[in-house]
Amino acid sequence: MPDSKKNQALDNIKERFALEVSYNYVKKALGKKWRYHKSTLKNEYFKKNISLKEKLRNVLPGMLRYQWEDAVRFWNSKKGEAQVEVQRLRDQMAQMQASTVEQIAQLKAEAASREAEAQRKYDELQLQLKAKAAAREAKATRKYDELQ
Repeated sequence: MPDSKKNQALDNIKERFALEVSYNYVKKALGKKWRYHKSTLKNEYFKKNISLKEKLRNVLPGMLRYQWEDAVRFWNSKKGEAQVEVQRLRDQMAQMQASTVEQIAQLKAEAASREAEAQRKYDELQLQLKAKAAAREAKATRKYDELQ
């Protein structure tokens, strides 16, 4: 959505509501809504299995014919298809990164678990060694006392 349209929307919001609105917030929110709207239009009306001429003829209510025709022609162009492919690859990369992050977190958790188990076994062995040493010392003390 062009900045001029966003500025106009911001002015409308300021006129209508008695709120202090952040320009950046409004721009970001409008951009998200606009992308969602375009995506919805494309999924509901463009991706139908009908001919290009029929798609061009089926102008949506509330939309100007030239705007609809421009959108349909762009979505049908090589540039539009390339944009879809780029977005598909971005989504795929984001999914791979997310799964990689999950795998790293899982590996860290497993390593921490193994380390905790090793520490527990080490502590257990230390206790056993101390108990054996105390038993040997007690035995040696008894023998010494018996010899006295």
